[in-house]
Amino acid sequence: MAAPYPGPVGSLGARAAELGGVGRTLVVGVVNVTPDSFSDGGRWDRPDAALRHARELRAHGADVLDVGGESTRPGSQRVPPAVEIDRVLPVVAELAAEGAVVSVDTVHAETAEACLRAGAAVVNDVSGGLADPEILAVAARHGAVYVLGHWRGDPATMNERAVYDDVVTDVCAELAARVDVALAAGVDPGTLVLDPGLGFAKDAAHNWQLLAHLDRLQALGHPVLVGASRKRFLGTLLADDDGTPAPPAARDAATAAVSALAAAAGAWGVRVHEVPGNRDAVRVGEALAAARGAS
Repeated sequence: MAAPYPGPVGSLGARAAELGGVGRTLVVGVVNVTPDSFSDGGRWDRPDAALRHARELRAHGADVLDVGGESTRPGSQRVPPAVEIDRVLPVVAELAAEGAVVSVDTVHAETAEACLRAGAAVVNDVSGGLADPEILAVAARHGAVYVLGHWRGDPATMNERAVYDDVVTDVCAELAARVDVALAAGVDPGTLVLDPGLGFAKDAAHNWQLLAHLDRLQALGHPVLVGASRKRFLGTLLADDDGTPAPPAARDAATAAVSALAAAAGAWGVRVHEVPGNRDAVRVGEALAAARGAS
């Protein structure tokens, strides 16, 4: 297993150093400014509600606030950048003005540009630059931390593409190829974070295999973000006796278990909807990793 990164920044560059100083896996709190999120059903789809929620996540210990205006649940439809910007920009700008470390969850270069200008520090692109290649140049120009996700197609089509010879080998190879494209576009290698894209063109077995082999993802030479929170594979794991999956809000304890395991494996960050339990879980994982190192 790869050794844990020496801190949440790991080998990231100067711009990403703003994320450092906590000495552990980062807790990235999800702020969905959408009417159709799978996890919260549009509870914070207005800027004022989203801001209240984001401030609560920050008060509970979120290190980064990941603000998104387009649902990426399976089967969801794409949102034009202008609509997405209207949803997220007021939230991003206000949070950045308050001193929060803000990530924008977008696949659109136009949205990333607007949010970085407003003070965001991170671009979280689940498509790894495939949806809008110009987003790579935007991230490079701003020196933003760029989270490069594994992706095989948009939410409307991704499930039919969940076919692999060996999911860990294939995902690593496809991420490595996208890293090369990002570097060619000018992205500083010290600002790259990789996300295996749990649930994106992957079934439950694929997700578990990737979680079991985070060391192979880390061997690509960049920090790794794990986004398992409330996802369908956890609902399936927790299904009741008649096979009905646990609803998203009932998956937080399982999410925290994954966060502990990810932190023990040296993950740079965990992206979660519920912060206090996952912050505790990260501490458990870090303590386990430290004990392994001391033995």
